[in-house]
Amino acid sequence: MPEPSKWRSLPTEQINPATLRIDKLDAADIVSQMLSEDRKMIAAVEREKNRIASGIDLMTEAIRNGGRIIFVGAGTSGRLGVLEAAEIPPTFGTDPDFVQAIMAGGKGAVFRAREGAEDNYQKGSRSLARLRPTRQDVVVGVSASGITQFVFGALDRARRAGSKIILVTCDPKSELQTSVDLIIAPAVGPEIIAGSTRLKAGSATKLVLNMLTTASMIRTGKTYGNLMVDVRMGSEKLRDRARRIVSLVTGLQYDDADKLLQRAHGNVKAAIVMHKRGLSYNQSLSRLDRAQGFVSEAVGEDVERRLKSLLRSSDVERSKVRASARSLS
Repeated sequence: MPEPSKWRSLPTEQINPATLRIDKLDAADIVSQMLSEDRKMIAAVEREKNRIASGIDLMTEAIRNGGRIIFVGAGTSGRLGVLEAAEIPPTFGTDPDFVQAIMAGGKGAVFRAREGAEDNYQKGSRSLARLRPTRQDVVVGVSASGITQFVFGALDRARRAGSKIILVTCDPKSELQTSVDLIIAPAVGPEIIAGSTRLKAGSATKLVLNMLTTASMIRTGKTYGNLMVDVRMGSEKLRDRARRIVSLVTGLQYDDADKLLQRAHGNVKAAIVMHKRGLSYNQSLSRLDRAQGFVSEAVGEDVERRLKSLLRSSDVERSKVRASARSLS
């Protein structure tokens, strides 16, 4: 006789009473129902804001101590961890090994579902062991259901290594919570299609991971105000962004900002410090090092006032253009 289902009682598997007739709706009404459910998802994430802040503090401490951030997951949850690991280096100028992701089923499972890979506890443990986790690292288990055995295995291995452990799930009562330092569990409720956790659960998870990584990067000096000053210039778009940032902060013309960046070997932070403090490239790097990477500390100036002034100027110019257009019509 088959054993009773262990999934049946999970929040992510429940039937949503609000969408029982969804297969009878037209496209516009389906969109409306999805948006209504997503508003509930946002509220669920907001209820976890204090726990998210605690997670940011854990990550920030790990980064300052030379640790890594390692995401572990399966299916949609795993792919969201892969996204974080792929996008942090170009955005914030980090080493690719600094943020890593382990996906149940390996790299191939990122592009094609490998159902069953999530059920293997031992593979989860071995996959994390290959990264040699340490006490300085933070391991983030991502499991919408909260019972993914692959994640459970990885978190057990992380605990033995003394790593800090965060669990991101959509089941506040997850059995994995006994293995972690912090659980972040937005209770998003049943999906519009029962069990399809790539929907509200996936969106909530993405929001949480975005906040964890972005805020910890900000708190370790990766931005100047809200400017992406540690950007890596790996494409023409990013090279243009770097030039515009230097131009905004220094007041230099675009071409002159480009020349300054060349002297700074493409390092936006160094270029700003070179111009603001009249230093050489190497002197600027030393000053940034003493300021722990914070541009505001290295130059002794807050960028907020300048950016506000530029935004006001832009608003005035746009108002003039609109007024001119109205007078011509």
